[in-house]
Amino acid sequence: MLGIFLTLCVLHGVFGVETDRVTGKEGGSITLPTNVQIIQKDRIKWFFQDTRIAQVIGNISSCTDVQCKDGDERFRDRLKLDPQTGSLTISDIQHADSGLYELQITSSISNTDSLKSFNVTIRGAAGVFVSVMEGDSVTLNTGVQTNQRDRIRWYFNDTQIAQINGDLSKICTDVQCNEGTERFRDRLKLDLQTGSLNITNITNTHSGVYHLQINSRNSEKTFNLAVHGVPAGERDEVKTVKEEESVTLDPDVIKNTNDLITWHFNDILIAEFSGDQRKICEDVQCKERFRDRLKLDHQTLTVTNTRTTDSGRYTLRIIISSSSSFSIRRIRSLSVTVTGSGRNPAARAGILGLVVAAAAAAVAAMIYIARVKQQGKWCMLVQLSD
Repeated sequence: MLGIFLTLCVLHGVFGVETDRVTGKEGGSITLPTNVQIIQKDRIKWFFQDTRIAQVIGNISSCTDVQCKDGDERFRDRLKLDPQTGSLTISDIQHADSGLYELQITSSISNTDSLKSFNVTIRGAAGVFVSVMEGDSVTLNTGVQTNQRDRIRWYFNDTQIAQINGDLSKICTDVQCNEGTERFRDRLKLDLQTGSLNITNITNTHSGVYHLQINSRNSEKTFNLAVHGVPAGERDEVKTVKEEESVTLDPDVIKNTNDLITWHFNDILIAEFSGDQRKICEDVQCKERFRDRLKLDHQTLTVTNTRTTDSGRYTLRIIISSSSSFSIRRIRSLSVTVTGSGRNPAARAGILGLVVAAAAAAVAAMIYIARVKQQGKWCMLVQLSD
């Protein structure tokens, strides 16, 4: 029985293992100390969420991230081992680095293992500042891929507005999460893979502090959202064209080459470009509607061979981002109306009726001539009957 008990004690996550809490700020560095001095042939292993990320064997050999485990890209070029102590330093830390880190030290003298755990929480330095225009949409990103153990909660000014469990056993938004919370009705959407929160049709009442909590990772993140009214010069401009004509939407703005420019039709992304990179209609819904009919020249968008279904609002957005903030600015919004060819429906129906009648009469005439010919008569009498 004693042998079995000792075997269980070396497993990761066993009860009774000493656990320290470590907190860091996003973009900074943290060090997880071993509090020992390595002697030759001592073996030290570091694990994150049960995956080995670093190892050192005395002064013989060491490895970190992808060197220890093929394909483990999470910590590439961000881990450093102290050769004297085996302490682990993580640089440029991110919210996704929050979680349980485990240390295993195997003594070369006694051949026994000692275990220690670190519960790491990474917080935003001062929150992410987000700026958007009224009527636009914005996505607040978690920066993680969810797993079965994750429980993600979103709060607006301390009121819960959304929740998703990694196993999808519970998903709720606005009034489903908190009875009487009408502010976001039909405006919130959760990404099932990441837990990121999308807010549509934003108004001034949505300005405030949004707080993200991921329980299983001890991760928190804050977004400060500012909603601005649309200046008079940027309100909808109206364009009217006839079917099959082309319409060119020129926002008449100068952009920074590093900014991301996007064109939207109603809520569908139809084109984007940054620097020399351009994408047009990569979404299935966009391809079905605008297949081979969009042209992009810098920020100017042209829709060719227009149809009445192309009527709607076209919006140009410039997204300016940095490590601590991003701003979605609606530079120009154009309302496009595509009309018919110019004839009213009754006139078009009348013309179609005449064409059909003429075709039927021609067929009747041909049949009459054929019958006359069969009777040996060669007169060119053509009768068009009703």
